Amino acid sequence: MKPAPVPEPPEAPTQAAAGPRLAALDAFRGATMALMVLVNNPGDGAHTYAPLLHAEWHGWTVTDVVFPSFIWIVGVAIMLAFARRLAAGAPRGMLFLQALRRGAILYGLGLAVYAFPHFNPATFRVLGVLQRIATCYVAAAAIYLTCRVRGQLVWLAGLLGVYWLIMMLAPVPGYGAGRLDVEGNFAHYIDSLVLGRHNYAPTRTWDPEGIVSTLPAIATAIFGLLAGRVVTARRVLTERTTWLFLIGNLLIACGLICDAWLPINKKLWTTSFALFMAGLDFVVLAIFVWCADGLGRRKFFKPAIVMGMNAITVYMVSELLDSTLNAVRWGTGTGSVSLRVWLYRTLFAPLAAPRNASLLYALAYTLLMYGVAWAMYRRKWFVRV
Repeated sequence: MKPAPVPEPPEAPTQAAAGPRLAALDAFRGATMALMVLVNNPGDGAHTYAPLLHAEWHGWTVTDVVFPSFIWIVGVAIMLAFARRLAAGAPRGMLFLQALRRGAILYGLGLAVYAFPHFNPATFRVLGVLQRIATCYVAAAAIYLTCRVRGQLVWLAGLLGVYWLIMMLAPVPGYGAGRLDVEGNFAHYIDSLVLGRHNYAPTRTWDPEGIVSTLPAIATAIFGLLAGRVVTARRVLTERTTWLFLIGNLLIACGLICDAWLPINKKLWTTSFALFMAGLDFVVLAIFVWCADGLGRRKFFKPAIVMGMNAITVYMVSELLDSTLNAVRWGTGTGSVSLRVWLYRTLFAPLAAPRNASLLYALAYTLLMYGVAWAMYRRKWFVRV
């Protein structure tokens, strides 16, 4: 892609960004985090309800909604925070440096998650969930600080269009161009070529949060920037939620139409996937804004808000605790199993059929993480990166 044109003079802040913290966004973030913990921690991965698994390749499940929602929320949060600080007179250069710092910390935390507990630099995963969030955060922050709405739309169309062209036209040695299967797609080829042993461990040769597919993921964050503009516009709440709902449904329709040429696929983060998932996020946020901030039903959303106000901490605790439970052995000799397996077999497996027992473990783990978030909320501990 060509470098972005010289930005137009910055807009005067016309958003209502100086108001109180948006409860709906915290609730959306918290609900997404709870779903992530639930789907990431089944008691028995071999016995899991289909909606709680990622789509095997093309297509989507509710589980595939989680990660794009986090990145989309990052875009909304950038808009809310930066608009407020720009209105207060903060220099754009300083805001970008702070974004770089935060992105570096997030990337480092992501490396730590995948390196723990063995810390083997020869094989630990270079890319991943927090690494992609960090990359998209810094890229979206730079685009927001240097471009007006028109420029952001150009970046959005460029990223999605260029990625589509790359995936359909760039040839892969031994396979040719336009392949979208697991082995023959261009994103897989680049990951295997560049990342080598640092790819996602279960695949070994490619990464679902890989290099090329980060381009449309950045577009997902830009969709969030645009949603933030709608949320903070100086218009009545009914009009803002209506626009969120209408835009969301239009994007869903576009994603479904594009699915005919470039299938919805989370692991490739296809253009159709980015459009479709952004549409779902617009619609869900419209519902949350209307109910939590419009009707004032914040008590109903309180558990999700609590979870959302310490999302990074909950994520880190969830991932590191699960790694610890898998690393610690219980028993001796050939009969030893991980502490995680022992807990599942001892406490949950006797209670129900395998799928339900697996779900009970996941629910218990999610409640445990909510307990961590609730304890921090009660003590007013809010960890900011």
